[in-house]
Amino acid sequence: MAPARRAIIAVTSASAPIHGGKDTTGLFVTEALHPFEVLTAAGFDVDLASETGKYTADTNSLDPSFLQGDDRKIWEDTSSAFRKKLDHMKPAKDLVNEDYGLFYASAGHASLIDYPTAHSLHEIAAQVWDKGGVVASVCHGPAIFDGLNDLKTGQPLIKGKKITGFTDEGEEQLGVKDEIKTWGQPLVEELAAKLGATYSRAPGPWDDYHVVDGRLVTGQNPASATSTARAAVEVFDKP
Repeated sequence: MAPARRAIIAVTSASAPIHGGKDTTGLFVTEALHPFEVLTAAGFDVDLASETGKYTADTNSLDPSFLQGDDRKIWEDTSSAFRKKLDHMKPAKDLVNEDYGLFYASAGHASLIDYPTAHSLHEIAAQVWDKGGVVASVCHGPAIFDGLNDLKTGQPLIKGKKITGFTDEGEEQLGVKDEIKTWGQPLVEELAAKLGATYSRAPGPWDDYHVVDGRLVTGQNPASATSTARAAVEVFDKP
């Protein structure tokens, strides 16, 4: 039986000061909004969930340089389909054993904090994978793979696979690499090595870039959220 045309977008429930306390990291809004739009347009029934059912919007993601035009209109309209789903999402534990065919981990730096111990999100993603569905992530979303194992083998789901995600170079350009390493969690490149995956990246840290390895689809940065979601749909729809 083919996986259900239902998708779940994981959202970080963590928040933390960043840039020396000048900003707050949380959900990078377009990294959830853009896949929501792609998946909805492709006929998926889409849910959003964080480990706790709560979220904080990353203050940098609300800057007009990132959130503009129709994206800003959707964000500011609390009655939009996206905002209603986001603002009223359930904790992930309430969605374990739901029949999803596609799992997409959105991000924000805060994902590094809670995704490695987001056990209910891990369980949902593992179930999607076990049923032959697609698992995807973008930017710092690969933090979800820390603790996410293949139910059949017990090995890390990304072991032996090729992935991408936010670059160490990007962290340095943002001036936050040393700061976020104090959180005690591996950055994406380090995590890939830890879990036995091969890390790949575009020449530039801000280039639109994604990697497809079978049913695993990963994107490098916020600019890659749409192309990653489209690639995930293409993989899902392959005979």
